[in-house]
Amino acid sequence: MDKRSNNKVKPVESTMKEKLVALNRVAKVTKGGRTFSFAAIVVVGDENGTVGQGLGKARDVSESIAKAVDDAKKNLVKVPIHKGTIPHEQKGKFGAGKVLLKPASDGTGVIAGGAMRAVLEMVGIHNVLAKSTGSSNPHNVVKATIDALSKLRSPMDVAKQRNMTMDKLFKG
Repeated sequence: MDKRSNNKVKPVESTMKEKLVALNRVAKVTKGGRTFSFAAIVVVGDENGTVGQGLGKARDVSESIAKAVDDAKKNLVKVPIHKGTIPHEQKGKFGAGKVLLKPASDGTGVIAGGAMRAVLEMVGIHNVLAKSTGSSNPHNVVKATIDALSKLRSPMDVAKQRNMTMDKLFKG
């Protein structure tokens, strides 16, 4: 059984915000010359623990973004947030993109670059330290960040799994 399958969330149209991560113009060379089209990577989230990413391709910029938003709403995951940060340190990987997420104290802010920042802001995390190593390709960085977020476990789940109370979990 896949661990991430229980984190899937059904799409909810209201309160979802979207952020364009990358827009790429690609050219197809044909007998009649170059044909340009656009590929857009978009992250959507409700800033309350739900996030998704999508890719859209079309000949028009706005159409490719709309397709990416539709794709992102089909790929939502639920993320546990504990006091505005993540519950524990976590690594994520997708392709050659690797990310490291660390919880941070109040007032730290989102210390992350480019594509990671967009994902973390859309999920609603306000204090986190993040490092991206390996590939800087936005596709891989976004998917590696979502991989790390989907591996997170909430303190309540850990306590339940260990058959102990939350107080015992944090004391011992």
